[in-house]
Amino acid sequence: MPEKVLLSWSGGKDSVLALRELQKNDNFEIVALITTITKGYDRVSMHGIRRILLEQQADSIGIPLENVFISNNASNQEYESKFSEVVLEYKKMGINSVVFGDIFLQDIRRYREDFLSGIGMRGLFPIWGKNSIELANTFITLGFKAVITCIDTEALDKSFAGREYDEKFLSDLPAGVDPCGENGEFHSFVYGGNIFQIPLIFAKGEVVLRDNRFYYCDLIPT
Repeated sequence: MPEKVLLSWSGGKDSVLALRELQKNDNFEIVALITTITKGYDRVSMHGIRRILLEQQADSIGIPLENVFISNNASNQEYESKFSEVVLEYKKMGINSVVFGDIFLQDIRRYREDFLSGIGMRGLFPIWGKNSIELANTFITLGFKAVITCIDTEALDKSFAGREYDEKFLSDLPAGVDPCGENGEFHSFVYGGNIFQIPLIFAKGEVVLRDNRFYYCDLIPT
């Protein structure tokens, strides 16, 4: 019998790549996608994606979406408290693992493992240690479609916000920028590919600067 797990979900390509790895493995069954939503904006933290688009993603994939709501500028303590409340309900049902799409940031992985260990759960990292360039090319070759929803101006200029995540995007990245944005250089929203029953439809809205550092391209459901 496969192990039932939760998948940490941002709506971006790394989450999708982690999902794909799990779906290739008969040892796991994803019971829910779990995501963190900032209440004041009703959007995914950092990625800036509207909650309704995440719900459409989950519906099209066919896996339930579980939201963890946090306040604007939430402290890490609040995040951990809210996240624990949700995942511990699943633990009562015998689900003991949360899957993440992290690739190589050891401090992030250690934090997740220590946090989950403290509540009697564990983290799984199916794409950990894989080459970023190979992951990026695999994503594109498999036919997945994604748009860049957020960029960090310390790594990229405004023109990258709202672009398609494709070969041209990768070739235009400045030296030192990870092809998967693993260092937070950019974030994405996946709207097409063979995990979806139907592709998602949206319009690109305005590009807005937040916190004098991050440019967000608004995606508007249609």
